[in-house]
Amino acid sequence: MDQEDRIALFLDYENLAIGAREHLGGMTFDLRPITDALAERGRVVVRRAYADWSYFDEDRRLLTRSHVELIDIPQKMGASRKNAADIKMAVDALQLAFERDYISTFVFGTGDSDFTPLVHKLRELNKRVIGVGVERTTSALLPPACDEFLYYDRLEGVEARPARTRTVRTPAASKPAEAPPQPLEPELEPAPPAEGSARDVDALAVLVAQTVAGLQGSSGGTVSASTLKRTLLRKDPTFNEGDYGFRTFGELLRYLAERSVVELGEGPAKGDPEVTLPEHGGPEAAFALLRSVVAELSRSSGPVALSGLKNHLRRAQPDFSEKKLGYRSFLQFCKAAATTDAVDLRWDPEADDYLLTIPTRS
Repeated sequence: MDQEDRIALFLDYENLAIGAREHLGGMTFDLRPITDALAERGRVVVRRAYADWSYFDEDRRLLTRSHVELIDIPQKMGASRKNAADIKMAVDALQLAFERDYISTFVFGTGDSDFTPLVHKLRELNKRVIGVGVERTTSALLPPACDEFLYYDRLEGVEARPARTRTVRTPAASKPAEAPPQPLEPELEPAPPAEGSARDVDALAVLVAQTVAGLQGSSGGTVSASTLKRTLLRKDPTFNEGDYGFRTFGELLRYLAERSVVELGEGPAKGDPEVTLPEHGGPEAAFALLRSVVAELSRSSGPVALSGLKNHLRRAQPDFSEKKLGYRSFLQFCKAAATTDAVDLRWDPEADDYLLTIPTRS
């Protein structure tokens, strides 16, 4: 138990409840998906929710059964209860941070950017901060400030109701003959996901390979799966392997390993494998890759500009990194390739960029 993270959960309940009702098909906010997600991250020792509870009578009973301490912020004429709730929540969180050293993680259920300074301050105090919010009501400023951000809509167990369609009434004289009633069940079934998810797995493969290469270069040691996951969350606090169709991070890594994006080995702990990049040969193989990509691009567009070329190489080989080959920059790598006649490299003043072509052989 001493190794578990202690979590304090603070809910800006009005923000969450109204966001769920207005943007998730009128659904009632349910705390269970949040507590289930937090159970995977540590032990929740504080649960508090802030609102004017006279507006959420039924919710109050449900939260009480979930052992949530309800902080009542009554509405007063001419006063903003929202600001009062936000201030009270921020004061309580900071007080807890100073008085309870054993609490390592603070979770804020809100999408309000007003809490961004609080998040920064808690991180200065060496606290981990997780945000939870309804995606369409979450400010773009809040997720990057957190160590991790969970969109409520994407949590396991949250099923948004289908949006209601408005019907147009016709005059009685022109009203057509009544059709037999249609069953309601098909309307309630969620539509199957479209081909190709909103989040591109290929782009994810590039991100993972780049991250592993960066970790190997900076630490010079092994990269465990847990370290990789934490680093991905630092790059994008909204990262969640479930958005790409994977149940666990381990399942994602196995998928990438099958496609030779990464290699998995025995790690320092059971269930935490070591992640490395597969060997694709030395500089000669990298020069051959550069040549093939330039040849393909030049067939359709002529000379290839240096700007953006590295992205094309990473699409062909996600773990490509010139630094792994000992070059300080991509330009230095291309100059080295030019000395071997793999490509021709010249500066073009009109394009204000270096242009690469395949050398003609006599």
